[in-house]
Amino acid sequence: MPFIYDKLFNQLKEKGISTYQLRQNGVSPTIINKLVHGNNVNTSTLEYFCRLLNCQPGDIMEYIPDNPDNQ
Repeated sequence: MPFIYDKLFNQLKEKGISTYQLRQNGVSPTIINKLVHGNNVNTSTLEYFCRLLNCQPGDIMEYIPDNPDNQ
């Protein structure tokens, strides 16, 4: 899982936005689960969070290679 979304969850917490509120606004539990586990999500999901948080993709996610020796 090369992507981690800890930055996203930190920003959501800072702004007082819960996963319950996200679900109430159309973010599916499947998407939230993918983010929690570092799985791939589509760019429209990333766009939604960038708009919500007024930020850039690098502000909500980080790329960490599975095998750093194989770059």
